[in-house]
Amino acid sequence: MPQPIRWPDIVFASDRRHATLSEATRTGRLRRIARGIYTPSDDPVEAVVRRNWMQILVQVFPGAVTVDRSARPGSPDGSGYLYVDHRRRRTLVLPGLVIVPRSGPGPLPGDQPLDGFYVSSTARGLVDNLAGSGSRCLTREEIEAWITEIATRHGEPRLNALRDQSRTIAAAIGREDAFATLSTIISAALSTGPADAVVSPAFRASAAGHPYDHERVALFTTAVGYLADQAPAPLPDLPDLAPRRRLLPFYEAYFSNFIEGTEFTLDEAASIIFEAAIPAERPEDAHDVLGTYRLVADQIEMARTPSSADDFIELLKHRHAIIMEGRRDMGPGRFKTRANRAGATVFVAPGLVEGTLRAGFDVGRSLLDPFARAAYMMFVVAEVHPFADGNGRVARAMMNAELATAGEGRIIVPTVFRGEYLSALKAATHSAAFAPIAAVLAFAQRYTAQVDFESRATAERDLTRTNALVDPQTAEDRNIHLLLPRSLDRAGIP
Repeated sequence: MPQPIRWPDIVFASDRRHATLSEATRTGRLRRIARGIYTPSDDPVEAVVRRNWMQILVQVFPGAVTVDRSARPGSPDGSGYLYVDHRRRRTLVLPGLVIVPRSGPGPLPGDQPLDGFYVSSTARGLVDNLAGSGSRCLTREEIEAWITEIATRHGEPRLNALRDQSRTIAAAIGREDAFATLSTIISAALSTGPADAVVSPAFRASAAGHPYDHERVALFTTAVGYLADQAPAPLPDLPDLAPRRRLLPFYEAYFSNFIEGTEFTLDEAASIIFEAAIPAERPEDAHDVLGTYRLVADQIEMARTPSSADDFIELLKHRHAIIMEGRRDMGPGRFKTRANRAGATVFVAPGLVEGTLRAGFDVGRSLLDPFARAAYMMFVVAEVHPFADGNGRVARAMMNAELATAGEGRIIVPTVFRGEYLSALKAATHSAAFAPIAAVLAFAQRYTAQVDFESRATAERDLTRTNALVDPQTAEDRNIHLLLPRSLDRAGIP
C-alpha cells in the first residue's frame, strides 16, 4: 500500500505532477494559495505565505536582488511589500506578500548571495534609494537615519569604506548624482562637511557631535504629551510646615538608597549621616547614603534647576559626583563607557547618552507644571541611565529639585512602595504607559506631605503605622499596602 505524501509547508506546481496536485486538492490535503502555489497547512493563508516568502521569491523571481527600501532589511516590510531587481515585469500579489520587481543590473559585487537570491550591499542600497523616488524608496530622513546608525555602531572607518564602495557601484550603474548626495551626507556625519546639508533633526544632532537614541526620544515625546494633558494638582510645601520637614532629607536619602539595594537599618543610617560613623565592613554603601544626604539636604543645591541642555548635563554630572564620591571606581560625575541594563531593559548606549539627554531636555521644555516636570526629569534620567551606577538616586534628586524649586512637596518612595514604583517605570519603558508612574508619584507625594518629619520619633511613628518600612516581598505575600497617615487619623487608628 503506497505511503501518503508528506507535503512541505509550501508546494509549487512545477515540482509535482498535475494529477497528484489535483487529487490532493480535491481531497482537502492541499489548499490552493494562488496559481501554481499550494499548502497543506490549516493556518491562515497570510501566515503561510509570510513564513515561506523566501521560497516563493526564489520560485517566481530566481536570482532576484532585494533593492530600494527592501535593501536595508533584506525582507518584506510590515505590510508584506518586497522590492526586487529582476527581469520579470509583473508584480506578484499574494495574501500577506507583494513582490514588486523593476529592471536593474542584477547582482553586483558586494551583494550578499542567499539560497537563490541576493540582498543588496549597504553601499548599493544607499545609492539606489538616493537615486529613486516614490513609495518604493526610503525617504531622505530614513536614509540619514540609516547612515546615523552605521556611524554610531561602526564609526568613521566604516563610513569611509562605505563611501569608497558606493563610488565604485555608482560609477558602474550610472548613478553618480546619487553618490554625490551620499558623499555630502557622509561628510556631515563625519563632521567634515556642513551639518545643514542634511534634513533630519536626528542627523543634525549626530553631525553636531550629539547623536541620540531615536526610540528613547520618541518615548520622551509620548511622555510629554501625556503629562501635559493632566490637570495640575499643586501640593504646596508651605513655610509654616518647615518644622515637619526638618528630617525629611534624612529619610529621602535613606529610602532612595534602599530602593537601589543599599539596605541599612534606620539607626545605622542615622549613625552614618549624623555621626559620620562609617562601618568598616560596608564603607562604600555608607558613603552612598552619606553622599545622597549631603545632596538632598543642601537647600541651595536643591533650588537649582536646569534652564538649558548644557545646564542639565552639568547638574547631572555634579550631583552624581556628590552621591558617588565614595565609589571612585564608578566614575563619579562621568558618563558611562560601557552599556548597562536591568533585567529585560537595555538602557541607552554610551555613545548616545549625552545626545539623548540633550534631546530629552529639549522635548520637555514645554512642560510648565512642576509635578509634570519633576516626573519627566526623573523618567528621562532613569530611562537613559547615563552613569555606571547611582542613576536612580540622581533621577530622584533631579525630580525633587524641580518640586523644591517650585515650592511644592517632595516625593519619597518608601520601602513598601518599591514594587509599585519599579513596575510603573517598566510600564512606561516597555509599553509607553505613563498613567501608572504618574499615579505612583502623585500618591507618594501626598504620602510624603502627610508624614511628620520633625523628629525621628514622629517620623518613624508615621512610617511604622503606614507600613512604609515593610519589606516589598513581605508586603506582596501578605497583601500589605502603603497607607496615608490622614486616612488612619480619620479612622482613629494610632
